[in-house]
Amino acid sequence: MPEPLTIMAVHAHPDDEAIGTGGILARYADEGVRTILVTCTGGELGEIADPSMATPETLGEVRERELRRACTILDVAHLELLGYRDSGMAGAEANQDPRSFAAADLDSAAGRLVELVRRHRPRVLVTYDDDGFYGHPDHIKANRITVRAFASAGDSSAYPDQGLEPWAPDKLYYTAISRSAMATFAERLSAHGINPPMSNEDGDVPPFGTPDELVTTTIDVGSAVERKRQSLWAHATQMGSNVFFARLPPPLFNELFGRESFQLVESRVATSLPEDDLLAGLRGVPGGQRHSPAR
Repeated sequence: MPEPLTIMAVHAHPDDEAIGTGGILARYADEGVRTILVTCTGGELGEIADPSMATPETLGEVRERELRRACTILDVAHLELLGYRDSGMAGAEANQDPRSFAAADLDSAAGRLVELVRRHRPRVLVTYDDDGFYGHPDHIKANRITVRAFASAGDSSAYPDQGLEPWAPDKLYYTAISRSAMATFAERLSAHGINPPMSNEDGDVPPFGTPDELVTTTIDVGSAVERKRQSLWAHATQMGSNVFFARLPPPLFNELFGRESFQLVESRVATSLPEDDLLAGLRGVPGGQRHSPAR
């Protein structure tokens, strides 16, 4: 049997998968691609939009249920939970909690992801950039374990006690929103009377996003954008009236989120840039067949 084409997305908290990759998870599932979601923490320190939904003590349990609903909407084939505790924002006391993802031993955490890579055998790994997109310690840790897993999962000398065949994914992507797209995003929100996220009291948005020249891959997810929106709403505890997502009329949501973009960081197959497909260079090529690395 040929190895099924598989994409694995590695995210820090419940709802991150919908925000950054909900479109590709749904679109590629529709194409018959196997999609794997790895969620590193329970999101225990997130918001509680309505006190009737959860308490601080039950939020992790509630958010897992929300995550599973979102995965059903996006037709995710397998959800894997690493089970670390939410570390909170950078500098928070919770960063030091020994249960937190931020405090976890890097080699051990990466080994757990290596095991999942070897079990599910993805051709593509997707995670955040090395700043976690906006500096959240859990996002940064997700980047670090994914980069390490990409490098070591195919190495038979790495984590030999797992007893699993090595498997080297072909491509590693970071989620990326170009700075020009971020500026347009802010303009469109402001035109609808919505303050852009991370704006200051005057509504100004600091330079933010990925330099345009680093964005290599843009995927049209228009066919799946409504399911992306529904998957966001599945995370009801996080969708309070103060969240800008909650204020977006569906046509504006479709306009702003009908494409998802990425930075190809490493590739073990030849591909031409820019791309419009995370599986460019992989379709019809069996896993394990290697070409010269793309540059």
